[in-house]
Amino acid sequence: MSAAPGPRGWDVPADLDKDPATIPDPARTPVPEELRIEIESHMALYPDPRSAALPALEAAQRVHGWCSPEAIVQVACVMRVTPASLDAVATFYDMLETRPVGAHSIFICTNISCSLRGADELYAAMRDAAGEDPAFNVRPFECLGACDIAPMASVDGVYVGPLQTEDVPRLLDDVRAGGPVLAEKQLTRRPCADPGTGS
Repeated sequence: MSAAPGPRGWDVPADLDKDPATIPDPARTPVPEELRIEIESHMALYPDPRSAALPALEAAQRVHGWCSPEAIVQVACVMRVTPASLDAVATFYDMLETRPVGAHSIFICTNISCSLRGADELYAAMRDAAGEDPAFNVRPFECLGACDIAPMASVDGVYVGPLQTEDVPRLLDDVRAGGPVLAEKQLTRRPCADPGTGS
């Protein structure tokens, strides 16, 4: 399992001895073609192409596994901005990883609704069960916005809940097997009053 989160951008002092930031040279910055195409397609959706920073960084994170310095330079090259401007975005948003993490992200919501319904115990059980398995990135998350299924988690982007500590072993087994995670507890499979929703 990944180590405790390191310092975010606001915790790191500025290095006043570094050279001024520059935009990476496309001739000397190799960018995977699929990544370039995806970033450019995101940029085309906005009047100001710089507004595509979040989806562009998310695309690079999918390719590299995290927003590594190399990934940030590649995005900066395509977007024609400085890496520092993207680093400021990457260190601000929780869904962007600025250090290597496991391939499977398990975010346990620990905000008030989930916490009151046992999220702290759920988080502790998930960390214990994942142990040192490097495939898992288990961490608390301030709010995932699904209070109606508290306590809940996001597992590789799939919302599941309500969860109990007894669900933890099966959840991890489902992830390892590559199949649906707790299919009967997925938010997208819950009944809805609007029959057109989810179709």
